[in-house]
Amino acid sequence: MIKRKNKFAEILKQYNYQLHSGDIVAGTITHNETIGFLVDIGTEKVGYLPKDELIINCKNTIANHLLFINTTRDFFLVTENINTQQFILSIKRLDYIRAWKRIKQVYIEDIVFNLPIHRINKGGIITYLEGIQGFIPKSHISCINKNNITYKILTINENKNQLILSNKSAQLKISLHKFKIGELLYGTIKMLKSYGLFINIYGIKALLHVSEMENINNNTQMFVIGKLIKVKIIHLNKKHGQVSVSTRKLKDIANRHPQ
Repeated sequence: MIKRKNKFAEILKQYNYQLHSGDIVAGTITHNETIGFLVDIGTEKVGYLPKDELIINCKNTIANHLLFINTTRDFFLVTENINTQQFILSIKRLDYIRAWKRIKQVYIEDIVFNLPIHRINKGGIITYLEGIQGFIPKSHISCINKNNITYKILTINENKNQLILSNKSAQLKISLHKFKIGELLYGTIKMLKSYGLFINIYGIKALLHVSEMENINNNTQMFVIGKLIKVKIIHLNKKHGQVSVSTRKLKDIANRHPQ
């Protein structure tokens, strides 16, 4: 083993092998210390992995640090400690980089997921994707199933470590085949607002704005929670999971397209 290490070190010298902050290096964990691990990275200087650099979500804990001994894997090189002549390594930062790569791919592919709810506050729901904290604003929550929620990514900002998710957008994508611009559908009134009504259509909350109500002055009292009404789909915002409907000129439409 010693001869093999020496030979590897000679090869590294031959090719002028130098390490820099931000490099990804392979190494084997050789020793468990009080607050970290010693790592053989094939150089004269040993690598050091602090235990707080193990995982992205620091609320999780490693049950048995000794399981890492003799493990060979990649590490992120944070910096060099001049005083101890050691390279400071991190698994957490490497996993963070890879997590964001996967998140970006999920965002591009517009994938819908189910995730456990980590915490609920006044502003919305907190959950985790690939170890990165995600937030679902209250305005983007439509339906919660027990302790899980369906979502898709709304916006991402790796520089700010910001991951915003949307439940409404995910619900609309799942049910999008049921909606078509100009189509007549029935929905149940769920909420009355000064600017309009919110109607439940196939589990999706649609907005009937006052400007899209037929003869609003005469029909205001007819709108009550729980009432079933016919509406026309006039707008779909797939990104934000928004559906807009209208009751204007439904009779003319019905005459042209008999049900």
